[in-house]
Amino acid sequence: MEAVPRTLLRDHAYAAIRDAIVTGAIEPGAVVRDADLAELLGLSRAPVREAFSRLVDEGLLESKPQSYTRVTPVVAADVRDAAAVVGAMHELVTTGAVPRLSAADVEAMRTANERFAAAVRDGDVDAALHADDELHDVLVRVARNRAAAATIARYTPLIRRLERRRFGEGGTCRSAGLHGRLIGACAEGDVDEAVRVTAEIWRTLADLADTD
Repeated sequence: MEAVPRTLLRDHAYAAIRDAIVTGAIEPGAVVRDADLAELLGLSRAPVREAFSRLVDEGLLESKPQSYTRVTPVVAADVRDAAAVVGAMHELVTTGAVPRLSAADVEAMRTANERFAAAVRDGDVDAALHADDELHDVLVRVARNRAAAATIARYTPLIRRLERRRFGEGGTCRSAGLHGRLIGACAEGDVDEAVRVTAEIWRTLADLADTD
């Protein structure tokens, strides 16, 4: 049996800890210890430490050497900043993707939006945000802009924490109607309208942080 490459162990640790922070399984302000999480994940401490370093860089953890590593609080200003950056990247990928979209791509977006709307009605935050990711990921994938995709992946988790909290309070900052308008523009090949709707979607998220 071949050993699992270290990079895969590191990525597994990163994804598991990031998702626990975003979902609130590890709450804001909670102190995290590499030994505890390594044992929980069935890993050595090295990939967990590497994951910690990455999560500190991305703003989900804060660390004081020789003292503590803990989950950062949800700070409205940080969410606004992240939403501005992620929104700009989504506008960029929308510009690049719309002329390249196939009928199958547009149908995939429609199907994802149907799942999103159903999840919102059912109050299923995990399913709603997963469907939202699937919808927008079609445009990210088709645009083939690796820098934009990496930036989106890096800063979206900061936004997701606030979205989840708002969803838990009985609301949602995303709209199946806005998604529908975006899909319609994509189906028509209308780049300008698709970008306008994309900007509106992410402006809604920035406004959400202003109410926090």
